[in-house]
Amino acid sequence: MKRHILYIINPIAGTKSRGSLHQLIEQKTKAAGFEYIVHPSIANSNYSFLYDIISEKKITDVVIAGGDGTVNGVVNSFRNLEVQFGILPCGSGNGLALTAGIPKNINSALKIIFNGKSDLTDAFLVNNHFACMLCGLGFDAQVAHDFAADPNR
Repeated sequence: MKRHILYIINPIAGTKSRGSLHQLIEQKTKAAGFEYIVHPSIANSNYSFLYDIISEKKITDVVIAGGDGTVNGVVNSFRNLEVQFGILPCGSGNGLALTAGIPKNINSALKIIFNGKSDLTDAFLVNNHFACMLCGLGFDAQVAHDFAADPNR
């Protein structure tokens, strides 16, 4: 089956500028011979408006360029669809990607997406909220919350 990739890019993830990420993704994906679509992330994580495009374009893979929050939102929105997920770690922590052994270097992460095989990972509900990433309690949760709320992050 021919792979067709949908990239969801969070332009404000992490602490670095994402200006050239879109161009790098396009360049590397074209060179690898895959069809693709690029879409920016959205704040409310409701990507249901892309369901028709996923079906029509026969999207096989959704690759998320962002941090844990972006990954969680995208996977939650598409979790009932028959797609594989990939991560380009662009957040400040990237807990799920690092735990999965995905390198922070975007070129290396793209190589895994193009050549690697997907593995299953766990997901769970916490107070009826979906989560597919690491979670913290107590002090760890407070630090993550404060960091997310900091306008200078």
